[in-house]
Amino acid sequence: MELLPRSPAEFGSARYWDRFFRQRGQRPFEWYGAFPELCPVLHKYVRPRDKVLVVGCGNSELSEQMYDVGMCQDIVNIDLSDAVIRQMRERSASARPRMSYLLMDMLHMDFPDAHFHVVLDKGTLDALLTDEEEATLAKADQMFAEISRVLQVGGRYLCVSLAQAHVLKKAVEYFSQEGWVVRVHQVASSGDQQQFVLPVFVYVMTKFRKMPGSAAGILEICPEEQDRPMRVESSEQLVAAVKDRQHYALLCSQVSKAPCREQVSLDLCDKESGKPRYTLHVVDSPSVKPSRDNHFAIFIIPQGRETEWLFGTEEGRRQLAASAGFGRLLTVALHREQPYEGMAGIQAELSGKVMELAPPGLPARQQVPFLSVGGDIGVRAVRHCGSSPLSGDFVVEDVKGDGTCYFRRLIFLQNRNVVQSEARLLAPTPLPGQKKKRKDKKKPSPAEPPGAIDKSYLCCEHHKAMVAGLCLLGGPDALPGELAVLVVGLGGGSLPLFVHDYFSQARVAVVEIDPSMLEVATHWFGFCQGERMQVHVSDGLDYVAKLAAEAPAQYDAIMFDVDSKDLTVGMSCPPPAFVEKPFLQKVKTILKPEGVFVLNLVCRDARLKESVLAALRAVFPLLYARRIHGEVNEILFCQAGPAGRRGPAELGARARALEGALRRPGRPWDSSFALADMLQAVLVL
Repeated sequence: MELLPRSPAEFGSARYWDRFFRQRGQRPFEWYGAFPELCPVLHKYVRPRDKVLVVGCGNSELSEQMYDVGMCQDIVNIDLSDAVIRQMRERSASARPRMSYLLMDMLHMDFPDAHFHVVLDKGTLDALLTDEEEATLAKADQMFAEISRVLQVGGRYLCVSLAQAHVLKKAVEYFSQEGWVVRVHQVASSGDQQQFVLPVFVYVMTKFRKMPGSAAGILEICPEEQDRPMRVESSEQLVAAVKDRQHYALLCSQVSKAPCREQVSLDLCDKESGKPRYTLHVVDSPSVKPSRDNHFAIFIIPQGRETEWLFGTEEGRRQLAASAGFGRLLTVALHREQPYEGMAGIQAELSGKVMELAPPGLPARQQVPFLSVGGDIGVRAVRHCGSSPLSGDFVVEDVKGDGTCYFRRLIFLQNRNVVQSEARLLAPTPLPGQKKKRKDKKKPSPAEPPGAIDKSYLCCEHHKAMVAGLCLLGGPDALPGELAVLVVGLGGGSLPLFVHDYFSQARVAVVEIDPSMLEVATHWFGFCQGERMQVHVSDGLDYVAKLAAEAPAQYDAIMFDVDSKDLTVGMSCPPPAFVEKPFLQKVKTILKPEGVFVLNLVCRDARLKESVLAALRAVFPLLYARRIHGEVNEILFCQAGPAGRRGPAELGARARALEGALRRPGRPWDSSFALADMLQAVLVL
């Protein structure tokens, strides 16, 4: 039986609807949900004494149900199909005496001005506004003008719609320009199988008398989970907010029907501020054999650990899901700007929403476990928030790591999933004879760090590899003695601090373009300047170019650890200008003949990476590479001198000798930092 039109234009044809309702018979045809879903919204805007007009009523039961429950009984229904009007009159003639059905075109209504308190439209605007052709838009304008004419001031036009972007935009712009208040409600679904994947919305347009020179009307959106509307500033923002909810509905439909081949991610935002509160990743493990108890679990990532490989990368999350033994694992990252009330509070807040992302085949009333590391949500304390014209917004925060250790981190908020700098904190050491503070004593100010920086510990694996590259200096039996080292890129200062402290004869020059980073490193990461450590606030490109012209061949080692601010390039470290051949020639000029140039390369673009390597080979005959496990970082060691290539055995021997020299009595040394291990996997390029 053919019930759908051959073309969208037929939606506006009386002949089509006559044929449609004759073929369908007495069975009600409900556009966009039934009365139980719409009732909570309608109750807010329809009063028992209101005079209600339903345009394009069809054979929907909506008017009958509103009448029967006593929501409102003075209801006039109009439609351009003679067949359906006769059907509906027969159905309600004796049971609903105050309700009427009239054959009428809503574009040319016979009612007097200001005759109704409410105009109700369930899918009629969507059926009319099938495209954005000039003739179609003119019909929409005519429909809106007629609705405006028959509504009283203070009356409401309630439009039930799927909120396609062009439909919503047209309605919002028309009525807001007329000075009406426009509010969009998302209709809560019943949980049953829906006719449409997309959610249903109700536009509530409240008529106000337009004043000369008045601004556009108020725009608001009211999501299904809350009653209080949120104000938006423009029709574009309102359309975008609706589109976000439509995308979420499509995502839920997608993940509920089949396993996800790729990991799906989304943000859940705070109702008040609109800022992200939770970031969710849906991770399916096809290798896990399903049983009743292992379909689905929620994993709460401890605060501050979302950047770790296991939680912050696709491969890490895949490994986490497989080891957890669940067919679908939903990982949840917590955002630093948001307060949380412990695991129980998070579980209560998320329990309803996460079930919308449950896998297909989840047994009814299945208990879904919430998991975490150690059973808690971790600790994160934001110590400092700042902003810089060069680096943008940034934060310094202390987080609890795996175990009892705490770490201080610098995060650039434009790339919040990457730790820019990190240092381990030393636990406060009580003075001899000092008693342990009672728990009820006044806590330290949040601005005070809980302990000093552990300068002996390099948190970043790529920093350890960069330090290990100093083994390439000197002759076959020589170890680095007096060193002149140039570090471009300060960050928190961990790398130059380690070189300064453990290479006691090293003179370290640091170049940092952003003066804010020098302040952060000094105040929050224990960095300090002195006779053997000087910071130059300058662009690294300019500083190297000036040295190449004035003072060549002065550095034993040059280290580049510079991030790129341009996130559109497939290389986040260093900026592309730092690895162009003319600039690399200048780096070679200021390097001593047997010196080493160490570069932290973070490049996801294979073609771009190959061009970088080609430029390095053209300038430096000797090129070694050390890949960092679980990270994109690759440390490149470049030499131009006559030392010749060193094999793994020689590199290992030099590394062990250097480590022995650095491990001095009374000086702390990180037992996990083995220079030989750092060089064991070095590749000759």
